Amino acid sequence: MSVLLPNMADFDTIYELEEEDERIVSEEHLARYCPEPVVMRGAGHITVFGLSNKFDTEFPSVLTGKVAPEEFKTSISRVNACLKKNLPINVKWLLCGCLCCCCTVGCSLWPVICLNKRTRRSIQKLLEWENNRLYHKLGLHWKLSKRKCESNNMMEYVILIEFLPKYPIFRPD
Repeated sequence: MSVLLPNMADFDTIYELEEEDERIVSEEHLARYCPEPVVMRGAGHITVFGLSNKFDTEFPSVLTGKVAPEEFKTSISRVNACLKKNLPINVKWLLCGCLCCCCTVGCSLWPVICLNKRTRRSIQKLLEWENNRLYHKLGLHWKLSKRKCESNNMMEYVILIEFLPKYPIFRPD
């Protein structure tokens, strides 16, 4: 904004008033106001390469008012069904690979590594489908993430339920 001053000495000089800097909404700025993500750890008794054989269907209290407990339980049950279908095969191949490991110089473990990767990808696709179907509309994002275990130095796969930042839609561009 330009203003002409009434003093004759400064007649030709144009000064700009310093306006309050508008805040630019960035991802970092919005992320500060989001709650911490909910971590769903594996609750099964068998873990193959960090992937547990099931997740607990107990509804976390943090999600109260965000998602219905029935929808949450249905989503976790779908993930558990995928794990129930795939992990027994992975365990059988792991045992077979361990028995033959000395003879094959470790190459017998490749099938179980590939099967575990396929299981992780199928869970990621399932979670992405769930996100597109329901959770993005509710301001949530589910993803499979690798985290360090709290009790030891091992890595495990957990389901992270992140809160999506709310964009100020009434703010002009």
